[in-house]
Amino acid sequence: MSDVVVVGGGAAGLSLAHRLVETSSATVTVIEPPDGPLRPAERTWCYWDAGADGLEGVVSASWKVVRVYGADGRPITVEPAPFTYRMVRSTDFEGLVHGHLARSEGGRVLRATAESVHSVAGGAEVRCRLPEGPSRTLRARHVFDSRPLTALPPARTQLLQHFRGWFVHTDTARFDPAVADLMDFRVPQPAHGLAFGYVLPLAPNRALVEYTEFSRNTLTTEAYDAALGHYCRDILGLGAFTPESTEQGVIPMTDARFPRRAGAGVFRIGTAGGTTRPATGYTFAAAQRQSRSIAAALRDGHGTFPAPYGRRALAMDAILLRALDTGRINGPDFFSDLFRNVPAERLLRFLDGTTSLREEWGIGLRTPVRPMLLTAAELPFLPRRSRPIARSGESHR
Repeated sequence: MSDVVVVGGGAAGLSLAHRLVETSSATVTVIEPPDGPLRPAERTWCYWDAGADGLEGVVSASWKVVRVYGADGRPITVEPAPFTYRMVRSTDFEGLVHGHLARSEGGRVLRATAESVHSVAGGAEVRCRLPEGPSRTLRARHVFDSRPLTALPPARTQLLQHFRGWFVHTDTARFDPAVADLMDFRVPQPAHGLAFGYVLPLAPNRALVEYTEFSRNTLTTEAYDAALGHYCRDILGLGAFTPESTEQGVIPMTDARFPRRAGAGVFRIGTAGGTTRPATGYTFAAAQRQSRSIAAALRDGHGTFPAPYGRRALAMDAILLRALDTGRINGPDFFSDLFRNVPAERLLRFLDGTTSLREEWGIGLRTPVRPMLLTAAELPFLPRRSRPIARSGESHR
């Protein structure tokens, strides 16, 4: 019996396995889907960090300078030192973690389809089916389940962050590899919500270019491609280019309360456990913090694990989501003004949920105060309702 079974080999599951092996906190088995339709395609994860974090070997690109374009076309360029924006490809991260598991005495990967997870006396049990067909049951003191939920918990506001991106190759040098464009609001805005372009240059003639919306409903593939084509040709002016590969995903942006415990020995991690920051979609950095905390708790013999975000951060997110959903604030202006008026390093910590109350108060005064206060006053009286869940992806952030 392992100390820990991790269900799912996405960003959250791999991050936890990595930290458990790194600190020798527990023996661990990671259950990943076998090759086939249940196994996700290669993905890109991006995050902010300020120093060595043990992932340097799998960071495929990083940027010390980031830029936001307002809807008026004015650029806001910032250097958020000591933070850098880092890109990790899922196959590289998987190779790193699988290598650590293979070299450790108490780590392994099991390719199987998890069918059920439940608590039992002394821990928890995972019933899974092997690729060859037979079923197998694993028992552990703790099971951390990162599988997506089949339905979202009731919420007052539920938007979606949905995106499609192309890795493009241009015929001539069109990108500055030193600068990442986080939000480009020069794209046409939808009737409800907001939209922006996102550009991560990998070379003077190669970049990941995305079209992203925060709205209630997803688009068709044809609509995403039309928006991407317009952004590449008419706004970025790329000239002749070739899309080499694509990425697409849907992330819930909701003030739903995600239960982190599904039984005495069963815990949820990843988006299912509330690791995605509701108002921004940031996930990867929070997964690293939570994984370190869980590893430390297991090493020290504790049975409680910290939440990904504090109540204050979640309350602020609930206000912002409601203000965006009602149209009380203009999304492009809101985010552009934050980058224009708040010191970059402080703003990034705010977006990642690690600022102090005093810092948050100062940032709040730089937002549209009246509509935000009105929204805060009405939230306690709004009912939480269940809504259908969209097919979800993993956050880039």
